[in-house]
Amino acid sequence: MVTVSDSPYAILTLIAAPAVFTNACSLLSLGTGNRLGRVVDRTRQLTKDLHGNEIDSATRDLWINHLGRLEKRGGLLVRAMSCFYGAIGCFAAASVVSILGASAFSAHYGWVFQVIVGISFVLGMVGFAGLAVGCSVLVNETRIAVRSMYEESQLARNFFQR
Repeated sequence: MVTVSDSPYAILTLIAAPAVFTNACSLLSLGTGNRLGRVVDRTRQLTKDLHGNEIDSATRDLWINHLGRLEKRGGLLVRAMSCFYGAIGCFAAASVVSILGASAFSAHYGWVFQVIVGISFVLGMVGFAGLAVGCSVLVNETRIAVRSMYEESQLARNFFQR
């Protein structure tokens, strides 16, 4: 096992790993924000169409059902974004704490270094948990979106088969 005293790259790894996870969470946050914007746009469009047009009852029922799903999707997306933002904060804090740990190690404060490494590890684990939970919430939201798409496709096929 390589220890910090054996390799200066061990300290770099302590700093770089949270930075890579921070980048991953940032990208997921951007994509989730875009998805949330699309949900808001779709909700506004359905609401406008329901109020302004004469539509058949099957379409009206489907769109009203979709409005409920859009609300649920919006809530899931906000939850996922909260997980990602929390993870970004934890990973960023883990990076800073790791830098402090590297300073403590170079100053030969062994016990301080161990405490700082422990704090960095906990922050990294909390960040990773936020990343994992956020991703699983996004999978659930995607399933709801696909279910709505299937229902709309089925309605369109039924309409043209009449």
